[in-house]
Amino acid sequence: MASSLFIGLMSGTSTDGVDGVLADFSSAGRPHSLASVSLPMPAGLREEFLALNLTGTNELARAALAGNALAELYADAVQALLSQADVDAAGICAIGAHGQTVRHDPAAGYTIQINAPAVLAERSRIAVIADFRSRDIAAGGQGAPLVPAFHHALFAGAEPLAVLNLGGIANLTLLDADGGIRGFDTGPANVLMDLWAQAGIGQAYDTDGAWAASGRASAELLDLLIRDEPWFELAPPKSTGRDLFNQAWLSRRIERFQAGPGRLADNDIQATLQQLTAATVAQALARHAPGIREVLVCGGGALNGGLMRDLRSALPCPVRPTSDLGVPVQMVEALAFAWLAWAHEHGRAAGLPSVTGARGARVLGCKYPA
Repeated sequence: MASSLFIGLMSGTSTDGVDGVLADFSSAGRPHSLASVSLPMPAGLREEFLALNLTGTNELARAALAGNALAELYADAVQALLSQADVDAAGICAIGAHGQTVRHDPAAGYTIQINAPAVLAERSRIAVIADFRSRDIAAGGQGAPLVPAFHHALFAGAEPLAVLNLGGIANLTLLDADGGIRGFDTGPANVLMDLWAQAGIGQAYDTDGAWAASGRASAELLDLLIRDEPWFELAPPKSTGRDLFNQAWLSRRIERFQAGPGRLADNDIQATLQQLTAATVAQALARHAPGIREVLVCGGGALNGGLMRDLRSALPCPVRPTSDLGVPVQMVEALAFAWLAWAHEHGRAAGLPSVTGARGARVLGCKYPA
């Protein structure tokens, strides 16, 4: 553990690419980013990951091959980071690599992240720490969200504060005035909006919320989407993913609504889905952290100007991106996995009962030596 340099890699629910960060942890575990990179997910690999969210033929072999392909993409990201920072592989302590979540059912006692950490260790010649969720689930927890302890390490100091990550799924970290750390998923962030944009305008996502801005949100559809889903009423700890919020979930509700007396245009539905993200975040904060003074936003959704406007309208406190504090919004999660690797190496518990509901704090991850 002589080196203070760690790499974090992240490919999230949106399956649009891999983000990587090389960070220096020499300052008491508070990371300083030295290099960052984003690589697009190859279309075929993205389609395979989305298909593996559902049952299908030959799943075990397909998942293994997809894991190998992801590890190769991860290795390319590592090489780009090393070149950018002019650092040799021998100077890196470890890589934190989460893999691609395709199933997540903590109530049934399992979670599945497709990955091939041994392949990544072999290709990069750097130790890899992976499998961050399963120990917490084994201890009775949700296994997610993984990042609240990291958010505390990075942003603590102006509590009460919330950190909102807007990836495919939205999750909140609540940093309380008494030093407490809480966190939970609030529901869909980009996942439903991206699905509707892909079907409606043939784009991977609605850039800056432009398509949503051309429509008008429906209060009636918004009410149905929230009222019709019991998950929103669950108290924390809770987590979710594409297992619940997927194309089938959306199609059933849109078809039922459109069969009623009034039909909505596709851009009106997109505007409503954008408001769904903001409304469910606002509902969660009102119920579980009404005293929050500020919300810091990260993840790809923070680049959606329309969504940020909806959040500012829905929330009673200031909302601003983490980039205002010098942390690029798209690199926060990758930086989190560098921190999770650092925490594993130092025996620091990153799985917190106040977040996941586990029986106790747990050191997360499994190490594959270089």
